[in-house]
Amino acid sequence: MSISSKQTTAMTSAGLNLIAQGLSIYDDDLRLAVCNHRFKEMFGLPEHLTTPGARFDDTIRFIAETGEYGPVDDLDELVQQRVDQALDFAPHYMERERGNGQFISVEGAPLPNGGWVTVYTDITRTKQVEHLLRTRSEELSGQVLEHTEKLLAANRKLAASNMSLEETKRQLTDIEKRTRLTTEMMPAHIAHVDEDGYYTYTNSRLSSVFPGRPSKIRGMHISEALGEASFARIDPHLQAAYTGKNPVFEFTENHSSRRIRVALTPDPAGGIYVLSMDITEETQTRVALQQARRREMAAQMTSGLAHDFSNLLTIILGMQGKLESMSLPPETHDLIQGTLSAARRGGRLLNRIADMTGHRTLRPKATKMNTLLNELKILASPSLPQAMGLSLLNNTPDAPLLLDPGVLQDALLNLILNARDACGASGQITVSAHIVGETWLEITVNDTGPGFSKEALDKALNPFFTTKGGEGSGLGLPMVYDSVKLAGGDFSIGNTISGARVTLRLPYRKAPDARGGLVLLVEDSEDLRATFRDMLVDLGHSVIEATSVDEACALAADLQDISLVLSDIRLQGEATGLDLESRLQGSGLPCILMTSLPQSDPHHRSALRRGPVLQKPFTAAQLSALLNPETTA
Repeated sequence: MSISSKQTTAMTSAGLNLIAQGLSIYDDDLRLAVCNHRFKEMFGLPEHLTTPGARFDDTIRFIAETGEYGPVDDLDELVQQRVDQALDFAPHYMERERGNGQFISVEGAPLPNGGWVTVYTDITRTKQVEHLLRTRSEELSGQVLEHTEKLLAANRKLAASNMSLEETKRQLTDIEKRTRLTTEMMPAHIAHVDEDGYYTYTNSRLSSVFPGRPSKIRGMHISEALGEASFARIDPHLQAAYTGKNPVFEFTENHSSRRIRVALTPDPAGGIYVLSMDITEETQTRVALQQARRREMAAQMTSGLAHDFSNLLTIILGMQGKLESMSLPPETHDLIQGTLSAARRGGRLLNRIADMTGHRTLRPKATKMNTLLNELKILASPSLPQAMGLSLLNNTPDAPLLLDPGVLQDALLNLILNARDACGASGQITVSAHIVGETWLEITVNDTGPGFSKEALDKALNPFFTTKGGEGSGLGLPMVYDSVKLAGGDFSIGNTISGARVTLRLPYRKAPDARGGLVLLVEDSEDLRATFRDMLVDLGHSVIEATSVDEACALAADLQDISLVLSDIRLQGEATGLDLESRLQGSGLPCILMTSLPQSDPHHRSALRRGPVLQKPFTAAQLSALLNPETTA
C-alpha cells in the first residue's frame, strides 16, 4: 500500500521534532518553509513566527529584542545585516555565545531549488569540556600533549583544505549568480523540466511570455504552469523532445492571442530545456512585409498590362466619341453610350487596381477610437436605407491608439456598404471594437443579411470575385485585406447565426502622451536638430538635446521629467536609435524613431517592427498627429 502525501508530511514532521538540534528552512523570499519544535523552544519563538510563511527579518528582530545578541546599538542595522547575509545564500558555520550564557553552533547551507536550511546545536557542554581541558593542560602527560599537537596539525591541514573547497564553492556560487542574472535579463522564458514534466529550474519570465500565468513555478508541473490550452499545443513536441528530437515551433496563445515561439532541447542528463519567446511584434512585421512584397509583385505584373489596357480604352473612348458626333441611325446611339459606359467603367477599375498595387504608406496617428467611430457613423448613415440600423460599440480604452484613421475609416466604410448591399432594404449592421489581450485591436462588422455563401467564404478575398454581378468590381474586400495586412494585422470572414461577420485585427499600440512635457531630442545633424526643436516648441514642449545614444541615456537617467524621446535612427557613434530604444525598455519612456532611410533598409524595417516611424522630411502637423490626439480623428 502506498503512503499518501499527507502521511509523508506527518512522518517527516514527527521525525524533525525528535532530533536534538533546532532546524529551520527558509525559501528564497526569506519566508519560513518548515521548522521543528526544538527551533521554537531554543529561541522562545511565538506561534506566528514558527508558522510557514513567517518572515525571516521578523524572527531576527524578535530574538534580538529578547537579548539573544546581547546589547544592540542599532536594531534595524543588525536585522538588515542578518537579512543581507541570508540573501547571499552562502554556506556558513559559526559558534557564538547567547545572551543567556548558552553556546550554540549555527550551520547553514543553500538548497538546490532555492532557499537554505540552518541547523542550531547546543554546544554548551562541549565548550565546558574544552575549558576544563585547557585549565588542566599542565597536568596532561607529554604523550597526550604530543597527540594533541598532531591532532591540531591535522586539523590545520584539514582547515586549509576546507578553505580551498570554500573558495571553489564561492567561485561556483558566483558563476551560478552570473548565470541566473543572465537568464533573468533575457527577454524569454528559460527553464528545465525533468523526465516527469516538473520544473527543476526557471527564470522569472514566464508571465511576460504567457500573460496571466505565474512566475514562481519551480516544482510545478508544466501543464499546471502553462494551463491546459497551451500545454495541449506543446505536449506533442515535448514528447518528441523526450525521444531525442529538437523541435522548434510557433503557436498563438488562446488567452492573450500572442504569438509564441518555443524551442525544446533534450538534456543528456535527463529532462528537457525549454526556451519560449513572445514573437507577436515580429509576426506582425513579417505579415506586413509579406503583404508589401505581394503588392510589389502584383504591381510589376499589372503595370505593363494596365498601361496597354489604358491605351486601348483611350482609343475606344476616342473612336466612340467620333461615332457619337457622326450622323448615324438613332438605334446606334444606345450602342455608343453602352460602349462609352463600359470603357469608363474599365478606367475606374484600372484606378482601383492602381490603388491596390501602387505605393501606399501607412501614416499612424494618435487616434481616439470613439471619435473615429462617431465620424464613421456620420459618413455611413446617409448611404443606408431608412429601415436599416447602424450600431457602433466601442469597448476600447479612452487613451489614443496609433492608427492610420483614414485607411481604417475607408476599410470600415467599405465593409458597411457591403453589409448594406447584402441586407437589402432593411436589417441591422453592428460595428464593435475591443482589445484582445493587450495585443490586438479587434474590430468586427456584423450584419443580419443572408451571410456568406460557401463559394464566397472560399473566394471572397480573390481580386475581381463578386456576388453583385455587373454592379461589383470584386476589389472591395481584397483592398480591406490589403490595408489590414500592411499594418501587420489579420483579417477573417465568417457567418454567425444571424448573418455575416468580418473581423479585423490590428496591432494594439498606445500613442505616446507627451503633451506639454519635456522631450529628449536625439539628432546628430545640427540643422535638423534646430528644425525639430522649433517644431516641438511650437507644439508646447520643452526640449533637451543629445547627439548620441550614450549622451541620451545619461540624460534619461539623470532627468526624471522627460516624457518622450524623439530620436533619429542614425546617430553619432556606432549605436543607433534602435539601440537607444532597447536601452530605454523598462523605463516607461515612449520612444519615437525618425529616419530618412528608405523602407527597404534593414534598420528601417527593424524600426517598423517596434512601432510607427516618422519618415523624413515630415511636417509639424504630422509630428503633432502622433503626439496630440485632439488634433486628429
